[in-house]
Amino acid sequence: MSDFDAASPSLPWSEAHELISYYEGAQLIGCSAALGRKYQVAASIQATVWSVYPELLSSHHKLIMESVLATGFPRSVALPDATGRKLFIFRAEAALLGIFEIEETAASPSFSTKPETDDRILLRHQALHDALTGLPNRRQFSGDLDGNLPVQGGERLSLMQIDLDDFKPVNDTLGHAAGDRVLQKTAERLQALLSDGEIAYRLAGDEFAVIQRGGRLGQAERLAEVIVTALKEPITVDGIDVFVGASVGIGIAPEDGNDGEQLMRAADIALYAAKNDGRGRSRFFNRSMLITLEQREMLRRSLRVALQERQFFIEYQPLADAGVIVGFEALLRWQHPYAGIVPPNVFIPMAEADGLMGEIGEWVLEQACRQASAWPAHVTVAVNVSPAEFLRKGLTDRVASILDSADLPPERLELEITESVLLERTTNNLDTLHTLEVLGVRISLDDFGTRYSSLAYLKNFAFDTIKIDRYFIKDVATDEKSQTIVRSIIALAHGLRMRVTAEGVETEAQAHWLQKRGCHRLQGDLVSAPMSPDAIESFLRQASLATQ
Repeated sequence: MSDFDAASPSLPWSEAHELISYYEGAQLIGCSAALGRKYQVAASIQATVWSVYPELLSSHHKLIMESVLATGFPRSVALPDATGRKLFIFRAEAALLGIFEIEETAASPSFSTKPETDDRILLRHQALHDALTGLPNRRQFSGDLDGNLPVQGGERLSLMQIDLDDFKPVNDTLGHAAGDRVLQKTAERLQALLSDGEIAYRLAGDEFAVIQRGGRLGQAERLAEVIVTALKEPITVDGIDVFVGASVGIGIAPEDGNDGEQLMRAADIALYAAKNDGRGRSRFFNRSMLITLEQREMLRRSLRVALQERQFFIEYQPLADAGVIVGFEALLRWQHPYAGIVPPNVFIPMAEADGLMGEIGEWVLEQACRQASAWPAHVTVAVNVSPAEFLRKGLTDRVASILDSADLPPERLELEITESVLLERTTNNLDTLHTLEVLGVRISLDDFGTRYSSLAYLKNFAFDTIKIDRYFIKDVATDEKSQTIVRSIIALAHGLRMRVTAEGVETEAQAHWLQKRGCHRLQGDLVSAPMSPDAIESFLRQASLATQ
C-alpha cells in the first residue's frame, strides 16, 4: 500500500514519520510510511484495523471505536501488552476512524516528547469539532464542502442548512444550560438519522448542516423530511418537554452551484423560504426563490429612504364599545413608488432587523398624537410599539415629549405591545411599563394567546386592555375550541379588572357572540375598515347620528 499522504492528500495529520493510520469501517484505507514499515500487514489490500491492531478485537475496544465515530470525542487506549504502546483514536474527515500510535517504551529516546504529540493531536481534533455537541464545526464543514466540490461525472452532493425554529425562547425562559442540553439532544438525533456518506455539523448557535454525498434527489428529500419530523418531537430538559422544531433548506450540486459559496447561498435561500412558508418544513432551492430574495433586498434598500421621502402614511381603524366609537388604532402603511402598497408584515420585520424601527415608530407616534388632538375629547388613539422600539433607550421621555408637543392628554394615548417585548430584559421592561403608567398612558397587551402567553405578565403588570387576536375570532361563532379560549380570556380580563378588545370582527354573528359573553370592545371591518385621517370627522359624525 502506498503512503496515506499520496492516497488521500485532503486528510490531515499524516506526517510520514508518525505511526498513523485511517480506516473506513474496519478497512485500512491509508497509513503513514512509518506505520507501513512497522506493520508489514499494512501493505495488504485487505488489511483491517484488526490485522494491524489485533488487541482491539475485544468487545470493550470495539465499543470505544464506535463511540468515537458516533460522538466525535477522541479516546486514548493503552494496549494490553508489554510494549507500552498507547493508541489515540479519533474521528477524522469524512467520518473516517483515525488511529495515532504512541510508543512509550523506556528505551525510546523520544519518550519524553510523546505526551506532547498526544496533546497536539487532541488540540487539532478540538479545533475541528464543536466542544458542546461533538459534531464537526464550521471549520471542518468548510474544508469538507470545498474538498467535495466540484462534483463531476454525473455525481451529486446535497447540502442541508438546518435552523431550529423556537430555540431562543428556550434560552430566555429556561436558561442557557437548558439551551445547551437542547443543542446536544439535537446533535444526537441528527447523528442517529444519518447513513454512510452523510455527515452532520454544528455551524454556530442553533445552526446545523448536513452534507449528503452521492444521493439522488429523492434521498435528499427523504432525509430532510426525516430530520424535520424527528426534531418536531419534544426534548425533555429537567423534566420539562421542550418543543423547538426545525426548518431545512436544501441545495444540490451541481444544479444549484458547484462550489462551496454558491451551494451555501442556495441552501441559505431555501432555508429562508422554509421559514417564510411557516417553519417546521424543508424546501429545495429554485430560481424563483432568488427572484423573491432580490425583491426583498430591493425593498430593504428602499426602506432606508422611505421616511425621508414621505412614503409612509397612517390609516386609522375605529374601536367600538357597545356601539359607540371610543378610539382608533393607528396603522402604518408604506406606499412604495414602484412596488405600490407594501404590507406591514413584510416591511416591519425588515425595519426591525435593520435598526430603523425606532425612528419610524417615533414618527408614527408623533403623527398619531397630533391627529388625535383634533378628535373629540372622549376618543383615544392606539399606537403599536414594536419590540425594537420598546427596547430603544429613552422611550418614556420620547412619549412624554410627543404628548406635550401634540397637546394630547396622556390618558387618550394607548400603547399596544406584544408578549415578545416582555421576553427581553424583563425587569427593565416592567420598569418602563410602570413609568408609562405613572405618566397616565394606557397600556394594551396585543395579540394575546398567539405567542409565549404567560399569566405572570398579567400578575406583574396591570394592563389596561387585553386584545384577543383575530386568529381566535374568525370562527368564534361556530368553533367550540375558539369559543372556549375566547370565553376564558374574557373571564380572565374581567377578573383582573381589564378591558378586553376583540380584533378582526367581520360578521354580526361574531359580534353577537362576543357581546353576549361580555366583550363589548370590537375592532374589525364590521365596525369599519381602516380609513384615512380626512375621513375620520365624517365617520364620527355619522356614527354619532346612528347611536342617537
